[in-house]
Amino acid sequence: MSTADLTQTDFFRAGVRENRVRDKAAGSLSRYRRAVQTLAGGVSSGLRRSARPFPLYFAGGAGSQITDVDGNVYTDYALAWGPLILGHAPAVVNEAVLSQLRRGSTYGAQHDLEIEVSERLRSCIPCAKQVCFANSGTEIVQVALRLARAVTRRSKFLKFEGHYHGWDDSVLVSTQPSRERIANYGAAPVPVGMGQRPGCDALVVEWNDRMGVETLFAARGKEISCVICEPMLCNSGCIPPGDGFLEFLREITQRYRSLLVFDEVITGFRLGLGGAQGYYGITPDLATFAKALAGGLPLSALAGSDEVMGLIASGKVVHSGTLNGNPLCLAAAKATIDTLAEADGAVYKRLWRLGTILRQGLEEGLRRKHLPVVTTGSGPVFQIHFQEHVPRTYREMLPINNKLYSDFGVALLDEGVLVLPDGRWYLSAAHTENDIQKTLSAVERL
Repeated sequence: MSTADLTQTDFFRAGVRENRVRDKAAGSLSRYRRAVQTLAGGVSSGLRRSARPFPLYFAGGAGSQITDVDGNVYTDYALAWGPLILGHAPAVVNEAVLSQLRRGSTYGAQHDLEIEVSERLRSCIPCAKQVCFANSGTEIVQVALRLARAVTRRSKFLKFEGHYHGWDDSVLVSTQPSRERIANYGAAPVPVGMGQRPGCDALVVEWNDRMGVETLFAARGKEISCVICEPMLCNSGCIPPGDGFLEFLREITQRYRSLLVFDEVITGFRLGLGGAQGYYGITPDLATFAKALAGGLPLSALAGSDEVMGLIASGKVVHSGTLNGNPLCLAAAKATIDTLAEADGAVYKRLWRLGTILRQGLEEGLRRKHLPVVTTGSGPVFQIHFQEHVPRTYREMLPINNKLYSDFGVALLDEGVLVLPDGRWYLSAAHTENDIQKTLSAVERL
């Protein structure tokens, strides 16, 4: 059966299953209908609108399981879009946050946790000589770009098509453009939505395109302050760097005296304690972290060299924020990092092993159904693609059968498995071999 035929086929009986989910999740539907009256779009983040058959409302979670307001329990591979590296409501994080809450939720001033967490980050992140804190990935990326401009006295930066670096106008370009929009804009950055400011400083190249990077630097290298990238392209397909590509980026940025910035908002503390830079063995000048850093609480961090971060220390580059270094979030980060670091990071061996079992099992189970499927990613984060060939760039992912994956997600929801709508799967330290086997059995029943 061809991919085109599958697009027209209700392969997973998604129509029937979607109706069953609607029946089982009536409480969520009534809440969603109420929410749209006062909350723009009915959700607090635009990506959540894509949930089928409608956004679910949740009452709580424990470990690898999450429970909706109707009492339906799901094995969770969405993990709040990635932050829950230890799973839902881990006791060690809860206790640390509650202990701090009794002493105060925020001070707007210094406290010991700032020192303790920064020391831990320095000990495990290769590029971290000094760090600073903020609250979200979007914020901390802006700090990194500001530093790059200050160091180099240049305004432009190179980003890659398909990479996501937050919702600020400056970086929200060429994130997931359609073929038509790519053709219409040519080499220019493609804005994502209305209201974005023109004149963006971004210069865009395809991921894993050495020649494109070389050509752009040859033409405009004196304008480029930095190259920023997800060291593994998690936001658009979990596409890893090609052989030697990160080494190439390290070399060319040094050659042109630009900075290399790794956006490790997803890969940080997920691929390992040292993030993607530790896993791949390439040390950037700056790296951003969020999501798994605080095990589910809103915290981000920028790590870099003494020379670069010294511009913040001297006040020459402004970095401010009332809630920066919030003690509740830093208490969660300390507990999370300490847990992940136990027994020399032994939890990662288990995460990678279970990730491999799940990923291979999904591939084999779906291929037994004669479906075109490939996977990409590494260990605790990977992506399923309903297509014939393994993508190396964002554009090579465009032929993916999105309708088929959406039907797959609805069918899994009916079976008690929660996944993200974009094909990405996350594992946490709370997932068990039994979770994996139950999930693979659910796939066999589809």
